[in-house]
Amino acid sequence: MKVVLPGGTGQVGGVLRRALARRGDDVVVLGRRPQRLEDGVRHVLWDGRSPGPWQDEVDGADAVVNLAGRTVNCRYTDANLRQMMDSRVDSARAVGEAVARAARPPRVWLQMSTATIYADARSRGDDLPHDEEDGVLGGEEPGVPLYWEYSVRIARRWERAQAEADTPATRRAVLRTSMVMTPDAGGVFDYLSTMARLGLGGAVAGGEQFVSWIHGDDFVRAVLLLLERDDLDGPFILAAPEPVPQRELMRSLRAAWGVPVGLPATRLMAEVGAFVLRTDTELLLKSRRVVPGRLLAAGFTFEHPRWAAAAQDLAARSREQRRRVRPRAAAGRVRPPADPRAGR
Repeated sequence: MKVVLPGGTGQVGGVLRRALARRGDDVVVLGRRPQRLEDGVRHVLWDGRSPGPWQDEVDGADAVVNLAGRTVNCRYTDANLRQMMDSRVDSARAVGEAVARAARPPRVWLQMSTATIYADARSRGDDLPHDEEDGVLGGEEPGVPLYWEYSVRIARRWERAQAEADTPATRRAVLRTSMVMTPDAGGVFDYLSTMARLGLGGAVAGGEQFVSWIHGDDFVRAVLLLLERDDLDGPFILAAPEPVPQRELMRSLRAAWGVPVGLPATRLMAEVGAFVLRTDTELLLKSRRVVPGRLLAAGFTFEHPRWAAAAQDLAARSREQRRRVRPRAAAGRVRPPADPRAGR
């Protein structure tokens, strides 16, 4: 297939584009800055909101998977929240316009979204996880911070931008994605692993809040299923079938790295730590408990359904990546010239 990946330069985009390139697909990444990517992957510039030559790549493509949007790993200031909103909504509208104008429109458009569109799991009161059929969308939970509501508003408008596009010839699906766990540097698994190895990977604010996650391999396999199955459209939750409490998530992660203990943190300590790391506590404190009802009903089988085993697999891959990087780094060092007086 020819697959166009707007926003495909990030961590999740990297996992997907490499998998598509390995299959032999024609992969085109749309990005804001010139960048050399892997062999078999072309990079085309766009600004994420305006028409341009990039639209020629959409015309005649088999599929578009729009991953574009400003990272959520930042302080939730008014300016950053606005950038999160604009980057997601504008890019989805731009893709929709390109698909609508195409003489040969793609047969499928997968639009990235987020599992945080669902209400904080503790607000349900029935101790049940959210799925696509019975899940409660967030934004009106009592007692949650106002900017948590804004995060849900971003997700709703993000999805609405795809729903409002005039693309009758193109099948559309929404990827309500949980935390994608990969061994790559800079990703959420790498960040949590660093905390665990430093002895800081304990329960946060009691650790009762649920964390929904998906192994990067299963994320790719789920996307491929949705690309290939013409009978699947609408919203899909991309998450492992067994979300875990935060304290259990970190306990299994410490075990994977051989770290016996992890210091717990109060809510106030989490606020201070998030401020220092220039991120936000919603990523730690909101209880995200979602399950992939529609994927399972479609016959999808997870290779990594349980967190403890997934953490062991990811930690082993991370160690292997580190071992491969060290020899290359050592080979690239320039040795200082020998001292002619040496040995005298």
